[in-house]
Amino acid sequence: MNWVKAPDVQELINNAIYRLELDYINADRVVALRSEGSKSNAIARIWEMPRAWQIAFDMKPGYVIEVISRRYDVLPLEEKEKVVIHELLHIPKTFSGALVPHKCFGKIRVGEEQVDILHEKYRGDD
Repeated sequence: MNWVKAPDVQELINNAIYRLELDYINADRVVALRSEGSKSNAIARIWEMPRAWQIAFDMKPGYVIEVISRRYDVLPLEEKEKVVIHELLHIPKTFSGALVPHKCFGKIRVGEEQVDILHEKYRGDD
């Protein structure tokens, strides 16, 4: 598997953080990567920087949003935007290096409805 930085995805991330006013996200600590050769069924995934790693290596919290090239690159722009928004929703308001799960205590925390609402705002359709 090959990993490369993804400036096109990085631009979508930065735009989403700005347009959606996700002020709790430090855009400088969120990096976009594209993986080629992955056999994953995912379109994208987010990687956290756990607290133990932060302490051990004297690092600040950060996140990597990975897009799976063979699945992500073929999507239309609107779907790419939704994928990025979905991954950003996994970042907690504490920007701690942890992740927000899809579902917690029976409540959907990161799902299609939340993504669609934010995507309308992103597009200025609200």
